[in-house]
Amino acid sequence: MPELPEVEVVKRSLERKISNLIIKNVEIRDGKLRYELNKEDINQIKGKKIIKIQRRSKFLIFEIGKNFFMLVHLGMTGKFFIMDGNERKFKTSFYYNINPQKDKKHDKVIFYLEKKKKLIYNDVRKFGFIKFYNYKKLYKSFHLINLGVEPLDKEFNLSYFKKYINGRDRNIKDILMDQKFISGIGNIYANEVLFASGVRPTRRVVKLSDFEINKIVRSIKKILSKSIRLGGSSIKDFSSDDGKKGVFQQYFKVYGRKGERCSNTDCNNKVMRIVISNRSSFFCNQCQK
Repeated sequence: MPELPEVEVVKRSLERKISNLIIKNVEIRDGKLRYELNKEDINQIKGKKIIKIQRRSKFLIFEIGKNFFMLVHLGMTGKFFIMDGNERKFKTSFYYNINPQKDKKHDKVIFYLEKKKKLIYNDVRKFGFIKFYNYKKLYKSFHLINLGVEPLDKEFNLSYFKKYINGRDRNIKDILMDQKFISGIGNIYANEVLFASGVRPTRRVVKLSDFEINKIVRSIKKILSKSIRLGGSSIKDFSSDDGKKGVFQQYFKVYGRKGERCSNTDCNNKVMRIVISNRSSFFCNQCQK
């Protein structure tokens, strides 16, 4: 599932390609996503301009016309393609490739834009969704109302962290993946952050020192920023023929590396894997305490 950096790169790609374009028509090829598409809402966006595209946690928010918003979650396999007037197809992020033969049968919604452009929502497993709200209802929706702070915002700091964990006897891995605490972090980045912080995923948050909490906060901001930077800079426009992918996965220290030697040069231990809350957790038994 795309996490915050991947969704942020999608947002930036869409901003560059389709901001300020008018939606001329919408074709629903398969509206049975996680939630069935509302055809009446779809009709309301025809003839309106895409004013702005934002990201909140792992959600994309399209501001369309006056006081109308399209909320998108990519789920496990959701993705956006953009097609230009010459029928050239572009991807909007680095976590997937273009396969013309396979992609077409999973194109669920096609937005026909001015300048002969198309925005295509593709979803193999159909766990993603597209919903519509006015401004008052958008941030009161159950998808957004309980989200925690954005990890790259200044509000995410030692004070916020300590206040949230006060009275909670949970392990740090679960806390980092709790969207009510901090929004946008999933399994991959939780593993990488804890390795960088030298904290074992099973540690109870009540036993963390201020020094360790500060290190976790700094690691989150550094790792997420680096992933966004590498994803955004490694593929200029995510075109179908550039043959490049995002490169942050080359920097994984523990995720998916069970049995491999620890990446710390002064450590000879191997990366271990355990299961926490039904999710794989990777760590070094020596470097993480």
